[in-house]
Amino acid sequence: MVKEIQLRISLKDEERSDILIIKSAYALDIDKEDITGIKVLRKSIDARKPKIIFNYKVAVYIREALPKTSDYQFDYKDVSKAKPVHIIGFGPAGMYAALRCIELGYKPIVLERGKNVQDRRRDLKAINQDHFVNEDSNYCFGEGGAGTYSDGKLYTRSLKRGDVRRIFENLVFHGATDQILVDAHPHIGTNKLPKVVQNIRETILNYGGEVHFETRVTDFIIKANKIQALQLQNGEEIAVNRVILATGHSARDIFYLLHKKKIALEAKSFAMGVRVEHPQHIIDSIQYHCSGERNELLPAASYSLVNQINNRGVYSFCMCPGGFIVPAATANGEVVVNGMSPSKRNNLYANSGIVVEINAVADLHKYEKFGVLKGLEYQKNLEKLAFTSGGRSQVAPAQRLTDFVEGKLSEDLNPTSYQPGLKSAPLHSLLPKLIGSRLRKGFQAFGQKMKGYYTSEANIVGVESRTSSPVCIPRNEQLEHPEVSNLFPCGEGGGYAGGIISAAMDGERCAEAAVSGL
Repeated sequence: MVKEIQLRISLKDEERSDILIIKSAYALDIDKEDITGIKVLRKSIDARKPKIIFNYKVAVYIREALPKTSDYQFDYKDVSKAKPVHIIGFGPAGMYAALRCIELGYKPIVLERGKNVQDRRRDLKAINQDHFVNEDSNYCFGEGGAGTYSDGKLYTRSLKRGDVRRIFENLVFHGATDQILVDAHPHIGTNKLPKVVQNIRETILNYGGEVHFETRVTDFIIKANKIQALQLQNGEEIAVNRVILATGHSARDIFYLLHKKKIALEAKSFAMGVRVEHPQHIIDSIQYHCSGERNELLPAASYSLVNQINNRGVYSFCMCPGGFIVPAATANGEVVVNGMSPSKRNNLYANSGIVVEINAVADLHKYEKFGVLKGLEYQKNLEKLAFTSGGRSQVAPAQRLTDFVEGKLSEDLNPTSYQPGLKSAPLHSLLPKLIGSRLRKGFQAFGQKMKGYYTSEANIVGVESRTSSPVCIPRNEQLEHPEVSNLFPCGEGGGYAGGIISAAMDGERCAEAAVSGL
């Protein structure tokens, strides 16, 4: 017999290794010896009050053995001689599209502009130390996409788009810890995700798929409203039948290419702002109501904040407890910041994007001449501004949080995790009023919600500009572009996902749509 129950465990009781058995026996009014095993289904922390509680959902096995294998099985087939599906991009959407093609009996041929995870490391080192951006291999482009080296957070609200559990089980199948199946806010970490990504590539190759790195698509050869071939940067042309476009939100050359070929695009609302960095102990003390070091059973504390300021949302984005701020530019001449955390989340700093909603219809009148690409051009202008105000390198413009709100230049800055370095700059006057004024009010409001958050010990760093795509590539109910019948826009770049898990689910859906009728 198996019984699923909810348990609430105090921080003190959490220290006991047998506490789940004791609590389960009491809750079910049975003898401890009758419990043959306990499987944790969900775990979260309730720290709203000084008395911290661990919430568990568990399956209690009563005189019955725990299952040794997962209910999820992945039926990968030999597709070496099967019909091909071409996938552009090898981020989460492209990877899961490829895996799903193999399950369905079709051969994925992946074309990725960047490098594999091992070679990609050298280019990330060049950004951090030499301030040089390889436009095809960086924190956004390369095997695994942006998530590989930008945290690996797996939380999603897209519960109706597909089988979320299946995506998680597949990550575990490829080497992720099964803890991601349990945690309310699962996280793999930038130090462990590259190996998982490499294992996914090896599965694709072992079953007959193809993955081509440093293979940039530069043109679509279209006839009779159908892509006949893909042109590569080296001049080669590849004949295609179905194309899944999973290039991510930073592949601006693809948006320009589609626009140049008069293939329909749509301007999309997005968000931009800054990244704020606090010493982790400040966030811990606020969230856990403690002074000094947090209890070792508690993870580095995170937060989620949102407020409406002048009819626009101001909110935290991609919060990274115990993490680092990283340079996420995809071209020289721009500064973009993002955040990441290692699996242990044991760095000294906490950082989070704090961004302002940009309404594509109401907020970008000065950019109307760019048509559907107006949001993209707005993004680019702010990234160029950050580049020049930071000193024309990957050094980022920054300001103490309180100085930003009070409208004065910081005489000096706090220590930072951002490896290329910071330069004091008047972000309060440099950022457009649309963003800057709302951020200033937003930070004050967040300081009221989290006492201690508004502090001179925090820096704000500019700019956080790649939260999502400012362009949508439309598609119909069959997930095809309405004007190009064999083109399947997919994932974040198409405007249909907002993170690793939602992009993976969309990749699977697009694979299923692409092979239909093939």
